[in-house]
Amino acid sequence: MESVLERIKSIRKQKGYSHEYLAQELDISQVAYSKLEKNETKLTVERLFKLAEILETPIADLLDIKANNIYHQNNSDQAIGHQEVQNLYQENKDKTDKIIELYEARLQDKDRLIAQLSNKIKF
Repeated sequence: MESVLERIKSIRKQKGYSHEYLAQELDISQVAYSKLEKNETKLTVERLFKLAEILETPIADLLDIKANNIYHQNNSDQAIGHQEVQNLYQENKDKTDKIIELYEARLQDKDRLIAQLSNKIKF
């Protein structure tokens, strides 16, 4: 959390915003904002979103989320990442098919064993 607060503080200073200004925008006291920035009070999700809006900064930047770790799924064959999703689907399908194949083989072994035991019981 401290790194998020450090980024908020840094962006606030870059934009030339004072504690008083952000406090007013958040509808809290200057002391409350100061405590928030010093991590003496909890930063709520609602306030985080409001700060991102006031600072005109994406939430991902405040949270230091790298764009290459964000994936968007579209139902389009031309979508970026479609091939990776398709490969993952195919890998899972292959594994599922193999599990089904092994399960069916076990069932056949069970049926053979039952038949053998039935024959031994009859004699």
